Amino acid sequence: MFERLKAMLHLGEAPGAPLPELDYSHALGALLVKVAMADQAYLFEEIEQIDRILAEACGLDPVRAARMRATCEKLALHGPEIETMAEHIRGAVPLAQRRAAAEALWKVVHADGVTGTRESALVALIEEHLGLGDDALEPDRQRLLNTL
Repeated sequence: MFERLKAMLHLGEAPGAPLPELDYSHALGALLVKVAMADQAYLFEEIEQIDRILAEACGLDPVRAARMRATCEKLALHGPEIETMAEHIRGAVPLAQRRAAAEALWKVVHADGVTGTRESALVALIEEHLGLGDDALEPDRQRLLNTL
């Protein structure tokens, strides 16, 4: 089934059109796709969740969100490494938006009802590169403890 989907989406081929410039939206979309594909099963529920996230994050209608996802699929397969995309997001947006990006990644992990170890590990890696590791969040934890 995955092979048919790959062939239909031309995922194994080099992209025909040039890849988009790496911006926050495309980097987020590509990371969402990479997380969805981490368990070797790119399911409809995950695709649907990615479309919803992109529509909300970018203010797109469903058709444009699906087109953007298709572009992000190419970027996920033929673009920069995960670390590069996550670090681009880290440098481009404030902490609150990076946290929202991590939450979106977890929504994709849980979209199919199965939380795989590969997907979880990949999100943890991305969170580190987004600056959301334990050390980065320690000041927030301390502030929270001080208010209790």
